[in-house]
Amino acid sequence: MVQFDLFGEVEQKLEERAKQREAEATKPPKSRPAPAWRRKHRAFPSDPQRHASDIAENVIGAWFSHYGGNRVDVPLGTIAGLTFIREPLIADWLLTLEPAQLPPLLREIWGVQWMIRPDLIEVARPLHGWVEEDPDEYQLKAVQAVIHTAVRKGLFDLTAREDPYYRSQADVLSPLLTGLRHKSDKKWRGEYHTPACVSDLMAHILIDTNRCEPGMSVRDPAIGSGGMFRSVAQQLRELGLDPHDFSWFGNDIDPLATACAAVNAILWDLGPKVAIWCGDSLADDGTAVDQALAERAAVIQHRNTVVEQALFEHKTRRLLHALDQLLEGTAA
Repeated sequence: MVQFDLFGEVEQKLEERAKQREAEATKPPKSRPAPAWRRKHRAFPSDPQRHASDIAENVIGAWFSHYGGNRVDVPLGTIAGLTFIREPLIADWLLTLEPAQLPPLLREIWGVQWMIRPDLIEVARPLHGWVEEDPDEYQLKAVQAVIHTAVRKGLFDLTAREDPYYRSQADVLSPLLTGLRHKSDKKWRGEYHTPACVSDLMAHILIDTNRCEPGMSVRDPAIGSGGMFRSVAQQLRELGLDPHDFSWFGNDIDPLATACAAVNAILWDLGPKVAIWCGDSLADDGTAVDQALAERAAVIQHRNTVVEQALFEHKTRRLLHALDQLLEGTAA
């Protein structure tokens, strides 16, 4: 007769588990993968347009679920500001900020960009004017939710790339703008942005080395958020041409769409020869381009004057400080 030693089996299992734990302890610990937004060098999204749409859908959900209100410019301007960031590791820091810290941060981001491209940032004013309005507590919490959602859904995977070719793979602001607006509002405006696949096909057909050469211009009288510009710029890069060598002229009747196009012109690195303005192409008497170029030149001149004044004040302070030290030394 076979007799089972139950206590013996328990002791044997305990010994086996102890040996297993000792063996596992000698193995190097498995590194826990960092959250998606912490990985600096991630593979580029396989479907950038779908990725951009997914970000937009989740940002819209975060904004309305936190009772952000019916203002389109606030969440849209928040995401637009984040697209200027080129260092993806800043994502960790963004997630630690309190709601009250967000307006100063966004003001600084837009201010730096104004120093670099005042012409385009002035056009984009409908997106960043709200940061000067002292937003209330509920609105700021919704802005915080928008930032957290965008970071976690991989906004920087698209926009925080050094190479403008990768930053130009998708338009993040277009699905966000159209999604934030009510259907009746879009219908009243007649606002239907051209799908990226269509604009890419048009650019592929129209742009080739036999027709395009540096010095030529690109004109879009209904620019929307700039989708056609993105497709043309990408096609130029595919052909070994630099968008900086071309002039870009675009306008739209919708100020928010025009503002998005101005931000995208920076994001997609279209170059220094870009003029974007808000205006009705059907009512243009032929002077719109000249007027836009004149306004652009005036804004750049104003920026130069501000910089010159700041440099003069800085030099004056240094001179006065040196003079004070000299006088103190003489008195001693």
